[in-house]
Amino acid sequence: MRRRLRTQVAVTVARIPHPLAVSLGLFTTIPMPSVATIDRRLAGRAMAWFPVVGLVLGLLAGGVAWGVGALGGPLLGAVLGLATLAALTGALHLDGVADTADGLGSRAPAARALEIMRRSDIGPMGVVTLLFVLLADVAAISRIMTTASLVAGPVALALAVVAGRVAVLSSTTSANGGARTEGFGALFHGVTSTAMAVGGCVAALAVAVAAGWGVAGAGGATVFFVAGALALVVGWVWRRYLARRLGGLTGDTFGSIIEVTQVVFLVTAAVGFGVVSIF
Repeated sequence: MRRRLRTQVAVTVARIPHPLAVSLGLFTTIPMPSVATIDRRLAGRAMAWFPVVGLVLGLLAGGVAWGVGALGGPLLGAVLGLATLAALTGALHLDGVADTADGLGSRAPAARALEIMRRSDIGPMGVVTLLFVLLADVAAISRIMTTASLVAGPVALALAVVAGRVAVLSSTTSANGGARTEGFGALFHGVTSTAMAVGGCVAALAVAVAAGWGVAGAGGATVFFVAGALALVVGWVWRRYLARRLGGLTGDTFGSIIEVTQVVFLVTAAVGFGVVSIF
């Protein structure tokens, strides 16, 4: 009887996907075992692995950018690297930044702005925002590949993707409330400890410094550290503004935090490598 019970428990545990697999299944289009029910405990564990998901996505997108860039040039590499990232995420976060722009651009009260953000269509403000975000990303990556090295641009893309996920990890602490009580985004409000959020930021900056040193020595380490620190600070400021303006955060605002953090990292890195090349 005891042996049968132990076997049943072992089978049950074996059927529970690893939190990394849950996180990949929730936030990417990479096929993963489905989970029937996701409670807040599992949501918190999945969110803790979100920066690692960013690293996986960043390495895949960066690999495409590097390979295509070596054969077809930095501009084409940057475009297809970002296209790969969009495909791997189902354009989820791009949709979030567009919806957030529509809500904020309406200049309506919080409740009305949230209603606009829930619509399936994208308005003029969302389209323009999406266009400029992607243009800035492409220009920054191709500039880094031209100014620093062919590999520095894809590495910057990978680090930017990680920074965006760390910014969202920091947005899911108990200090950040939700604008809605239902919906996908509401599942993750308050599931992350402050220690986990701080640890994610420190780890991301450490990885940025190490990667920068590897691709461009001390200058690269400095550029990536400054880019990472500034991106996380801007992500924090953006999160605070959204929480005040909308009365809390939503899934769409999480997407906008990712995209804003990414573009700040890439633009800062592009400018930084430009300055380093002069001196």
